Amino acid sequence: MVRMSTYKSHFGLHETPFGITPDTSFFFSFGSHLEALNTLLVAAQNGEGFIKITGEVGTGKTLLCRQFLKMLGDDFVSAYIPNPFLEPRTLLLVLADDLGIPQEKDSEQHEVLKAINLHLLNLAKQGKRVLVCIDEAQALPIETLEAIRLLSNLETEKRKLLQIVLFGQPELDKRLARNDIRQLAQRISFHYRLRSLNWEETSFYIQHRLRVAGFSQIRLFSRSAIFVLWLASAGVPRMLNILANKAMMLSYGEGRAGVGARQVIAAIRDTEAAPGWKRISSTLALFGLAFVVGASLLFGFNWKFGV
Repeated sequence: MVRMSTYKSHFGLHETPFGITPDTSFFFSFGSHLEALNTLLVAAQNGEGFIKITGEVGTGKTLLCRQFLKMLGDDFVSAYIPNPFLEPRTLLLVLADDLGIPQEKDSEQHEVLKAINLHLLNLAKQGKRVLVCIDEAQALPIETLEAIRLLSNLETEKRKLLQIVLFGQPELDKRLARNDIRQLAQRISFHYRLRSLNWEETSFYIQHRLRVAGFSQIRLFSRSAIFVLWLASAGVPRMLNILANKAMMLSYGEGRAGVGARQVIAAIRDTEAAPGWKRISSTLALFGLAFVVGASLLFGFNWKFGV
């Protein structure tokens, strides 16, 4: 078994650069992730009631959520609900608990809602804003979405008492398009759709995570390796992390100081869930590795910032 401490020291790192656990120290302030973060911060400062962020699986919604919560000022009180597949009363109890509102487990839904309202009014008197982030919001039952809409009704004459940010997969849009919850959809004033990384962003993303992890050399992944990573991952950050980590492990096992296309392709073959697996497989079958390397070098001349 490869020891992670040896793996890190081999490449001159102080931590693993391509883990899949959301770590805000690795947040990628570039492209759509930076745009989404700015959208969230502006919407929060404007006091908007509902904000929605969507993106495909693995595009970094949870990491974005944590970075956003981390950047809120002292005038904000926040709550985070990571698993919203809950009935309305249970979700209200979870929210009350996160906000530090004592409640009995057998409390009726209207009692919990009343207690939340009183707490929010007290916080408003102290000049505090309350913001709730709901992750994996596409899993919210319809009845619970309606309860969330009722929460958004809590307000003073001046502003909303509660801001709600929904983070979810594209299926969330389909749920919100239902006629029976159109009132909630109409209240979403800010929304943003995270996209996958393009080729240039993929290169910056890999270099960024390596630098945060302590890598001090010019290059660890060759251009051809990055090209293949981008193709196979379809620019999805989570898949990029999985494939890059496997490729580094293979290079370490071979005693190599860098990572080339051959190690990345071996990592892809070991990860059939990679979005671009079929595309890479068919390309290799038709043209071989030399074609992939040549294509990466050819396209590399078109990069705005060569790396």
